[in-house]
Amino acid sequence: MPDKTPANDVPRGNASAFLKYFPHDFVSGLLVFLIALPLCLGISLACGFPPIAGIFTAIIGSFLTTFISNSELTIKGPAAGLIVIAIGCIQDFGGDGMTGGWTETDLAAYKAALAVGVAAAVIQIGFGLFRGGILGEFFPVSVVHGMLAAIGIIIIVKQIPIALGVSAGGDPMEMIQEIPHYVLEANPAIAAIGIFSLLIMFLWPLLAGRVAFLKKVPAPVVVLLVAIPMGIGFDLLHEHSYTLQGHQYQLSEQYLVMMPDKVFGLFNDITFPEFPVLMQPKAWKWVLMFFIIGSLESVLSAKAIDLLDPWKRKTDMNRDLIAIGVGNLCASFVGGLPMISEIVRSKANIDNGARTRFADFWHGVFLLTCVALIPFYLHRIPLAALAAMLIYTGYRLAHPNEFIYVYRIGKEQLAIFVTTLVVVLATDLLIGVAVGILLKMTIHLANGVSLRSLFKPYIEVQEINDNTSLILARESAVFSNWLPFRHQIEQIGLVQQRNLVIDVSGIQLIDHSVMEKLEEVRRDFEQDGLQLDIRGLGTLHPLSSDIHATRKRKLARMQRVAFTTESKCLAQIEDKLTNLGATIFSIVPCSSPASTSLVRMEIVLHPQIRENVLSIVRRDVLTDGHVHAFIDSIEIIQRESTEV
Repeated sequence: MPDKTPANDVPRGNASAFLKYFPHDFVSGLLVFLIALPLCLGISLACGFPPIAGIFTAIIGSFLTTFISNSELTIKGPAAGLIVIAIGCIQDFGGDGMTGGWTETDLAAYKAALAVGVAAAVIQIGFGLFRGGILGEFFPVSVVHGMLAAIGIIIIVKQIPIALGVSAGGDPMEMIQEIPHYVLEANPAIAAIGIFSLLIMFLWPLLAGRVAFLKKVPAPVVVLLVAIPMGIGFDLLHEHSYTLQGHQYQLSEQYLVMMPDKVFGLFNDITFPEFPVLMQPKAWKWVLMFFIIGSLESVLSAKAIDLLDPWKRKTDMNRDLIAIGVGNLCASFVGGLPMISEIVRSKANIDNGARTRFADFWHGVFLLTCVALIPFYLHRIPLAALAAMLIYTGYRLAHPNEFIYVYRIGKEQLAIFVTTLVVVLATDLLIGVAVGILLKMTIHLANGVSLRSLFKPYIEVQEINDNTSLILARESAVFSNWLPFRHQIEQIGLVQQRNLVIDVSGIQLIDHSVMEKLEEVRRDFEQDGLQLDIRGLGTLHPLSSDIHATRKRKLARMQRVAFTTESKCLAQIEDKLTNLGATIFSIVPCSSPASTSLVRMEIVLHPQIRENVLSIVRRDVLTDGHVHAFIDSIEIIQRESTEV
């Protein structure tokens, strides 16, 4: 992580920064290039596109979006999350990528997918111009995680046969059942490359964690350093056969990446879209999927990188969506894949010390130089090695910890997560996401959310003083009415530069998505030097012990904690306890023979958060001998009326 620059010298991607931060951005661009090169090739092949398509996308993204977006640290390029859509589009138009060779049918399907990409890009640009960058705020967190986990599983299933040297196809559920067959039919030489590559992808991060200097060497680079010599050893450039335990196996350059065979040969691979396919209704299904999923992933990635930015610079999501749209428009016109703000390469960009968006630019320069001048060396990369990298990427998307994390937030969140995942695997992304959203709405209605408040927030605004306003929330605060709710928060607080207090004690239910998004908005307020306080959470019953769990208004047995503390510590302790979900019941000054001024505080909390609260009381309160605390149980009877 780079050292923080003084507040008056925050790095910005302007003309002066190009030279000022050149050493940092140039080195980071080089290191990101080493990661991006094999991933761009692997993602292209997994999408059913020619391998050069991913390189086109990364180069165009780095050259164009650098000067359009204000996102300083994101890397634009093809992403594993779009593999499922891209290969689905190719197959729907009759192609199968390079499985069994590149045919006229595959070329026609490829050109049709490019036309779909152009149409999706135009919609992205339009959404950005009309301030649609807030798109990512609508989708429930558990649905998005379920969708990404499903994408991860599909990537793994689709890449296992390639890593083993087996030709295979079909829908994900069929291929999952065929995995034992793929293992039995594996080509041992190709499988050896795939398995060694996969072991490196999983074990290298563990080894790098123990040996500091190895952290600078990305695992994909190590894979190439091992897999390319293995491919040369097996003589994959020449067609031949070998016999092992009585079985004969074939080897040839079909197991290698197909690349241009001459300097600047990449320009011969430029391919143009076939726009007449947009007259077919099925094309617009894929346009919508490219637009929705691509835009959603890009916005979420950009927001995640903003949180990791050491200088806390904030991306204009509308401007970034326009940049992505322009990049996709140009990439699709010349034969490239769709692009997004990619999370893995962006995180590596931060870790490598990048300062401005010119790191993205330099990573594109290195890609262009490599592919234009030495494409024949890239031809020696085994497909099994690229498949192993994608299997690892898929594993990270569908990591078992994702299931554990969602379960801890709440059982209802796990139900939504798993439902979305299964439906995506059984059908497609759009249907899976739609079913996940419908299930979440159904759960909200079952929990007492009224139909009228499902899409409309009921709020009342009051002024506390000259620089602070109060929002009284009623009915519900859920993902489906969050956009207008957020708009009010931003208009009253961030636009008018006022501190804000949001009282949620009068609502029926506040869901997990809104709990997380309120935390994000609180950080936005802090960056602007403002305060956002959330009050009344303690009157709501959390459905799990997680701090962001869904909370519901109902009769509940609560616990009361009372203690005395020094008045000078009161504000700090109060903030910590309310952030955990405790409700301040009373604060009373009390006399003491000691010279220190003391106050007595009572808080009410749900038993599930008791231990977290008590740890703060023990650490920050019970520090002097005359300070004491006690706990007892009380029953909170809440009114059914939602009126003030």
